[in-house]
Amino acid sequence: MSQAPNLAPGRHAMLHNIVALYGVQVGRKIIPLITIPYLARVLGAAGGGEVAFVTAASEFLVLFIEFGFNLSATREVARNRDCPHTCGQIMSGVLGAQAILAILGCLAFLLAAPWIPILRDRPALYLGGLVYGVTQGFAPLWFFQGLERLRLSSALEIGGKIATLLAMFVLVQSPDDGWKWMMLCAAAPTVTTIGAFILAFRTIPLVRPTVALVRDALQMGWPMFVFRSAESLYVVGNAFLLGLFATPEVVGYFASGEKISRAAFGLLNPVRDAIFPRLSHLAKRGGHGDVAPLARIGATVMTTAGFLLGLTIFITAPITTKLLLGGEFGPAVSVLRIMSCLPLLLAITHSFGMQWLIPFGKESVVNRIIIAAGLLNVTLAIVLAPRYAHIGMACAVVCSELFVCVSMAAAALRSRPEMKTGAMIAVVEG
Repeated sequence: MSQAPNLAPGRHAMLHNIVALYGVQVGRKIIPLITIPYLARVLGAAGGGEVAFVTAASEFLVLFIEFGFNLSATREVARNRDCPHTCGQIMSGVLGAQAILAILGCLAFLLAAPWIPILRDRPALYLGGLVYGVTQGFAPLWFFQGLERLRLSSALEIGGKIATLLAMFVLVQSPDDGWKWMMLCAAAPTVTTIGAFILAFRTIPLVRPTVALVRDALQMGWPMFVFRSAESLYVVGNAFLLGLFATPEVVGYFASGEKISRAAFGLLNPVRDAIFPRLSHLAKRGGHGDVAPLARIGATVMTTAGFLLGLTIFITAPITTKLLLGGEFGPAVSVLRIMSCLPLLLAITHSFGMQWLIPFGKESVVNRIIIAAGLLNVTLAIVLAPRYAHIGMACAVVCSELFVCVSMAAAALRSRPEMKTGAMIAVVEG
């Protein structure tokens, strides 16, 4: 099997990984910006709203199966990448845990369907969401991210997204074809996840899952699962929440504006995701002095870019909405302008959370903040969405993100007072 040196990243690994992750973001964020105009015009507000609702529901399944491993397992692989056998054990435990979670998640999905009209009345759309949730949930990008070797796995994902895009133009031709789009979304991660596992097991030994490995994986992932689950209440599940109170058209207005604003922040994800494993590795081997310079650089880049992205979105919201969505989506302009502050808020949040608190094992602090924000978002959604529809939902999301941003900054500065003049002061200056 592969020897330990083969798992160590090269001299320019972080730069290569940033480039590779930007490729992934092309598939996850930029390509959807190409599909948005087409689907908005072909499916219309109602059809697009149904697709957005089912997609949001399937993302809950993705989060359940991922179980926070995209953070916790990434960190563990980064800490143990000098030992292929240990990495094999981590992979084995994660896969065993995910198999159990997938079964439970699918059962919950099937039991919920009869009680939700869109899922009950659109079985093909629902089935596509179910398959997407399972295959995307198993995607092992976290493993390659922990090794800081992302080029091949990223190429697989990019290829799948491009194939889905091309197939969309051929197969999705009418407002009744939303289910075809959902099936295409499910097909891409199915192929790329299988390919990624083949690549992974060429690098590490195949270890049989045991009860102990699965238990250890679940214990390792639990804090980050709490984090991601609470986060989903104000990030992933907003279209789902709104769909419980509003028509599919209104969901379409909100989901379109939210997708554009979050896609803009997606341009910064490669910087965040490439720095995170390196910070985790440095945090284990060194101390705050080793982590601080890299964390400061990441914070400076992200907050500056977040501010510029948000300002651009606010100024160009009317023309962006018209070009990407068409005249039918005029109400989405207000949503987009309200949510134009998200890139900056998210940049500050991730700079403090993922670039300082989590690498140093402060998951409990992060979880408390995220849980509170999730509850705040649900409460505001229940109060505002029935009365103010898409505008109320947008305001609920921004208030929740602002709460997280301020709380993360306060927690980081409180836990490490030297940060005021060290690693993360760039966030405050930005």
